Amino acid sequence: MPVSHPTTENSTDEDAVVEHDLPDAVQHLLTRYLRQRRAEAADLDPAFGTAVDKLARFVLGGGKRLRPTFAWWGWRAAGGAAQGPEAVAALRAASALELLQACALVHDDLIDDSDTRRGHPTVHREFAALHQESDFRGEPGSFGTAAAVLLGDLALAWADDLVQESGMGADALRRAREPWRAMRTEVMAGQYLDVLGQFRDDETPQAALRICELKAASYTVQRPLELGAQLAGADPATLESLGRFGADIGVAFQLRDDLLGVFGDPEVTGKPAGDDLREGKRTVLIAEAVDSARRQDDQQALAELRGVLGDADLDPARVERTRGLLTRLGAVDAVERRITDLTGSAIRALRSAGVAEPAATELAELAIAVTDRTR
Repeated sequence: MPVSHPTTENSTDEDAVVEHDLPDAVQHLLTRYLRQRRAEAADLDPAFGTAVDKLARFVLGGGKRLRPTFAWWGWRAAGGAAQGPEAVAALRAASALELLQACALVHDDLIDDSDTRRGHPTVHREFAALHQESDFRGEPGSFGTAAAVLLGDLALAWADDLVQESGMGADALRRAREPWRAMRTEVMAGQYLDVLGQFRDDETPQAALRICELKAASYTVQRPLELGAQLAGADPATLESLGRFGADIGVAFQLRDDLLGVFGDPEVTGKPAGDDLREGKRTVLIAEAVDSARRQDDQQALAELRGVLGDADLDPARVERTRGLLTRLGAVDAVERRITDLTGSAIRALRSAGVAEPAATELAELAIAVTDRTR
C-alpha cells in the first residue's frame, strides 16, 4: 500500500480526474507540487524564489504531457487501479517525468543556442534579458547560461524527489528503480551523441537512429511505459511486449519530430521554421538525404545539404529550397516509410501482450496520435 506523504493528503479531487483528462490531472498535480517547492526556495532566498518562479512557468507553460500519459497507461496495462490512493500515487510518480523533461529541454535549448521554445523565449534567453533589465554587471549571456544550467539541474533533482515522495510503497519503488535509472542515463547518452555527431559530421542513418533510440524512444515512450508497468508489478511477458511497443513508437515519434523540425508550421510548433537545420542536427531525415545523394553521386546536393547545416543565418528562402531538395532526394518518403513500419510493428507488439481494456485501446490510439501529428 502507498505510504503517507504530506502532499498526497486531501487529494480526492485528483482521484476523480486521473483518467478523465490525464494532461489536466498532471498539470493540477505539478502546480501543487511546484507551489510547495517555490515556497521552500523563497525561504532560502527571495532571489532564488524568483528564479524558481521562472522554472515553474516553464514546466507549467506547455507540453503534451506524453511521458506521464504513457507511464499511466503502462500502470493500467499491468493492472494498476484507475482511482483511489494508489492511482494518485502512481500519477505523482508519472508526473515526475515532466520535471525530467524540463531538465532536458532547458539544457537542450542551451546547447542548441535556441531563442524560443513553445513560442516563448528559452530559459537562458529569459535570464539574459533579466540581466539586461536589472543592469547587472558582466555579460548577459553568461548569466543566462549559468541560470539555465542550474535550473535544469534543479528540475532533475526535483524529478527524483517527486518519485520518491509519490506515495508508492517500497516494493513498487524498488521495481521502478531500473527503468528510472536507465532512462536518465540513456537520455544523457543520446544528448551527448547528438552533440558529438554535429562536431564530427557523422552523417550515417545508423548513427542518427541510435540517437533516436537513446534520446527520444527511451525517455519519451519505452521507459515511461516500463516505469508505470513496474509500479503496478507487471509480469515479464507484459514488460517485454510493452518495451518493444515503446521502443518502436518512441523512434517513430522522433522521426515525426525530425520532419516537423524542417517542414513544421512555426505557428503550430512554436519554433522557427528550419531550426533543426540552423542547429546542424544530423537527424535521420538529413542522413537519408545524404545517403541518397551519395548513391546518386550528386555532389551539388551534398554541397547544398552541408552548406545549410549549422548555418545560424539560414533564411526562409534557403529553408524552402532545402525542403525541396530533401523531397527530391527521397528522404521525406524514406522517413515516412520508417514511421509507418515502426508504428505497425509497435501495434503488433501491443496486440501480442494481451493488454486489458481500456489500456489496449488507449495505447493504440496514443501510438497513432504521436506519430501522425503537426506539432
